[in-house]
Amino acid sequence: MAIVADVSAAEISDGVVRIGIINDQSGALSDLAGPGSVVAAKLAIEDFQKLKPDLKVELVTADHQNKADIGSQVVRRWFDVDGVDMIADVGNSAVALAIQSIARDKNKIVIYSAVGTTEISGKQCSPTGIAWLHDNYNLVAAPIRKLVSEGQDSWFFVAADYAFGRNMVAESQRILSEIGGKSAGAVFHPLGTVDYSSFILQASGSQAKVIAFANAGDQLVAAMKQWNEFGMNTGSQKVVAELMFLTDVHSMGPEIAKGLTTVTAWYWDLNDETRAFGRRFYQARNRMPTAPQAAVYSAVLHYLKAVAAAGTDSTAAVMEKMRSMPVDDFYARGAMLRADNKLVHDFYLVQVKEPAEVKGPWEYYKLVATIPASEAYLPLSQSECPLVSTASNRK
Repeated sequence: MAIVADVSAAEISDGVVRIGIINDQSGALSDLAGPGSVVAAKLAIEDFQKLKPDLKVELVTADHQNKADIGSQVVRRWFDVDGVDMIADVGNSAVALAIQSIARDKNKIVIYSAVGTTEISGKQCSPTGIAWLHDNYNLVAAPIRKLVSEGQDSWFFVAADYAFGRNMVAESQRILSEIGGKSAGAVFHPLGTVDYSSFILQASGSQAKVIAFANAGDQLVAAMKQWNEFGMNTGSQKVVAELMFLTDVHSMGPEIAKGLTTVTAWYWDLNDETRAFGRRFYQARNRMPTAPQAAVYSAVLHYLKAVAAAGTDSTAAVMEKMRSMPVDDFYARGAMLRADNKLVHDFYLVQVKEPAEVKGPWEYYKLVATIPASEAYLPLSQSECPLVSTASNRK
């Protein structure tokens, strides 16, 4: 991608482009993003500075501990005191909604990965808030339609009791209703729960054909291990992980995760380009990258290229360039931001291999189907985002 502007320090506020990575660095969601997202951001900055060595870029990081008040305090300080120009990752829906409000008021850019709630690009959308990876609609729509068409038409949900889990269940139940399926109920567990026995027994007792887990990271890993310990894996109920990351499979092991299907925006073993990034990331982190970490790399690099193309780090000018320039990298090809600030790209329905099929470390997925961008997103005609305000913007 061409970078057309010559940028001097005088055109950049404080003479430096300052990027903040905030996420869960040590808790239940840290494995899927956490320190690995910091590594991904550093790799993106390294690649950008090969193109623009004279443009100074700094990276700051913080652990929001999955608490909206802590995340808000950090972000306010970053914007008001530390001169942070852009924030990436976040990774917790409740924290993201709090940060979205602050960034809107401060006219600062936030690029989200691993934030599931559809509110970020829906009712709570912002001119400066961008969804780079996925939302809960992307994650649940295709699997629900596929399974219901195969007769798996009754669902029960075990979900995390915060903004992400509740939104994922609501989206799932809405889609089920639209296509003739039914919800047999839902149970919500606190973030950080270690004993899932009561929730598993409620799910089993529901008699639903499908038990869908709407949680992530350590929560999903622990729940699936206990599901197997209870012997539920030998029963007739089909288990679906509505959000599962590569690190979750690694923590469970293929023996427990085998056969699970999930939707992902990216996988390191898709093609030669993704594998090249995977190897590079592995050298820095000693593990393969997850989809959120690849998204952080892509988002940070695209933002920096937009700063260079705009010749300034002014929010309005950078957002205009981010919109006009396609994202064309190993993460997504020819992807564009649409009116509700979602980056539109393909998704993949994948299934965890049988243990005997796993030929090497981290080679856990087999591709079931590519979900084209045209089918992966809630149509703009149904969007509740205030940015999508005229009929000419809808499609």
